[in-house]
Amino acid sequence: MKEVIVKDADLQQAALEGMDEFLQVFVKAIYDAIGGQLTAENMGELNTDQLTLLAWDTLHKEVMDGGFVQLIYNGYGPYIFKNPLAKVLRLWDMRAPSKLIYDAHTLWLKHREEIEKDLSDEEFMALFEQFPDFDNLDDQFVEHEEEWVEDIAHYVDDHIEQFAIIK
Repeated sequence: MKEVIVKDADLQQAALEGMDEFLQVFVKAIYDAIGGQLTAENMGELNTDQLTLLAWDTLHKEVMDGGFVQLIYNGYGPYIFKNPLAKVLRLWDMRAPSKLIYDAHTLWLKHREEIEKDLSDEEFMALFEQFPDFDNLDDQFVEHEEEWVEDIAHYVDDHIEQFAIIK
């Protein structure tokens, strides 16, 4: 396992700034420990909790920026839906986001070929009209985002040794 180190001062400062900032300290430290990018080669250097946090971070950024259609179009479908993110979130006692990911997975399987094509900007924007099934999931995510980020931050804080060494 890679040694992931978080400076206590950075953690204290981030905790004052908010839950997102708190989680980003861990996300940054994990990426720093593996050379800045998650690859098939370095995935084995991280534990399940660390991998789940990175997957959540990707899901969170993509869905908050452009919804599940954007996440899928940008090539993250396999990363989010073929990995155990939803299962691990359920184990973390986060049933609502887990269910949302399973629901999005079902739509991804149904529509992935059309969404994952190379498209012009105009064609990409049209995807949002073509696949309104994702709108409800996007809305649910945005509606509960703060609560879910808080839940994840509490999980990380309660299991800090699974994510990093604090120095």
